[in-house]
Amino acid sequence: MLMLALDTATPAVTVALYDAGGDRILASADHVDARRHGELLLPSIDRVLGEAGRALAEVTDLVVGVGPGPYTGLRVGLATAEAFRAALGTPVHGLCTLDGLAYAAGRAGLGADEGPFVVATDARRREVYWARYADPVTRLGEPAVARAAELGPEVLALPAVGGGAVLYEGTFTDVRAELPVDQSAESLARLAAERLGRGEELLPPRPLYLRRPDAQVPANYKVVTPK
Repeated sequence: MLMLALDTATPAVTVALYDAGGDRILASADHVDARRHGELLLPSIDRVLGEAGRALAEVTDLVVGVGPGPYTGLRVGLATAEAFRAALGTPVHGLCTLDGLAYAAGRAGLGADEGPFVVATDARRREVYWARYADPVTRLGEPAVARAAELGPEVLALPAVGGGAVLYEGTFTDVRAELPVDQSAESLARLAAERLGRGEELLPPRPLYLRRPDAQVPANYKVVTPK
């Protein structure tokens, strides 16, 4: 299985090419720029394939982070994965972006014996996307969005990972700033391969927004039709 993984749900534009059979990351690219997802993603994919000496047609599986994440950035990754699926017929698997960060934290040293922890990313509007984990591969409940201060002391006291935790370090009381802050396509690919290897069904490649977009039709909008 030659797996191309990508995620644009956090400020990072991250891409990795993973040889699941050999358990090897063949190439990867990571850029952190919350305003340039659309500009950076395709060149990053091209660079990763070039460094690995592989063609896009050789990819057997696509993995994409489905969020939660801000509307514009998240759509870039999902639309790109869908375009590749339509052109090449390559299956696309979705994974929760927070799950990828939790898995990356485990690979970076957050042990399963440390007990529950929380992953939080920046949701803007002074909010975070967050989820609680029993260990780096086991999420407890569904992802949610809220103001950090409203999460409750039982959540805020847990070890906290991710850009949202770092942003609100004065609110989360045990921020692990040395662990991954943004998504890593390398971890996303490895997690997807593990779950597929166990016969688990992954998510469809559909965006996990958790709230309405900023742009909405005005309440008093009137449709004008010709007579």
